[in-house]
Amino acid sequence: MAQLEQFTTPVHTVVSRMRALEATLPERDGVAVFNRVYLTVTEEIDRRLDAGEFPDPGAAVTLDVRFAERYLTVAEEGCPPACWRPLLQFRRHPGVLPLQFALAGVNAHVGHDLALAVVDTCRALGCEPADLEDEFERVGDLLVSLEERVREDLMPGPDLLEVADPLTHLLGAWSLERARDAGWSAARTLWALRGLSGLAREFEDRLDAAVGLTGRMMLTPLGDRTGHCGR
Repeated sequence: MAQLEQFTTPVHTVVSRMRALEATLPERDGVAVFNRVYLTVTEEIDRRLDAGEFPDPGAAVTLDVRFAERYLTVAEEGCPPACWRPLLQFRRHPGVLPLQFALAGVNAHVGHDLALAVVDTCRALGCEPADLEDEFERVGDLLVSLEERVREDLMPGPDLLEVADPLTHLLGAWSLERARDAGWSAARTLWALRGLSGLAREFEDRLDAAVGLTGRMMLTPLGDRTGHCGR
């Protein structure tokens, strides 16, 4: 596999772009909420790379950057696939809570973008998905460990108890760990279909639509800042 110095878009450049987005977006904007979560993840990946915690740092950098680029293209250019459209459409809705924004972004990015990033990385490095499994698992484990903290930090406080139960019900059916496992299966399927462009494109489109539908349900308005239902 290629060495770190061969990459022209290192992780710290991705971090800089996310910080630049953070500086330009309103605090409660739905994309801003997800961006803060993703920035935390990417900074931690950068720290672990510097600490030598990835067995193949070149593969880890490529996967992380290809993964991040798919989100950054949406955030910076506003040309979203179906999986990102609900978040962009509802990003300023007063009845959608920050936790919903955060997890809807994670759903789009892990449920759809991660599989495509694995395929992109395999093509770039001339390897098979199995060669990236360790890096995939380490990044996935970091995301899963962060999910619980995100839920705790962004769950409405006692002043919004009337929306806490429906929020728990709405988001309780979604699991990042299951989404990660499904993303790995999707990546392997797309790689197996790489010589059948029509079928690969159909599979990708259906994956995109299914993840988008999940995201739309996750963004069901539950209440504004006073706890009343949003319009």
